[in-house]
Amino acid sequence: MKWLVLIHVLSAIIGVGPTFFGHVLVRNNQTLEQLRHSMKLAGRLDFFPKIGGSIAVISGILLISLNDYGSYTQMWLVGSLILYVLIQIVVIGFVAPAQKRVKQWVFDAANASKIELPQEQRVNLSRANAMLYAASVMGLALFVFMIIKPN
Repeated sequence: MKWLVLIHVLSAIIGVGPTFFGHVLVRNNQTLEQLRHSMKLAGRLDFFPKIGGSIAVISGILLISLNDYGSYTQMWLVGSLILYVLIQIVVIGFVAPAQKRVKQWVFDAANASKIELPQEQRVNLSRANAMLYAASVMGLALFVFMIIKPN
């Protein structure tokens, strides 16, 4: 069972961890060249939540099923699931579309010689950044629920 706990904890860190770096990558105060580099890194980080998050959910369900953690309606368990789903909604529903619009503009060959983002793309970048901060706060709360397990 210790191995399953280890797999669950590591996959949760790997799955949620990149969320904590996302707002650093899409910060507003960087040059266009820095933003291009940051967007490439953000694209690479997207892989980890997909795999780690999926393994964390599966291993979490196995842990609850195979151990006596009590009722499935406990606040820490329901709260953790709700927070995980909310993080996914924020990242997939709000961050990803805003980042996609910025990436399309940043990597468009017609904009290769530009030195500054237009206002519309700055708004998208700010929106993605704000939503990543929200996801980070929820990620912290998720880890608190999983560690402390409040009733």
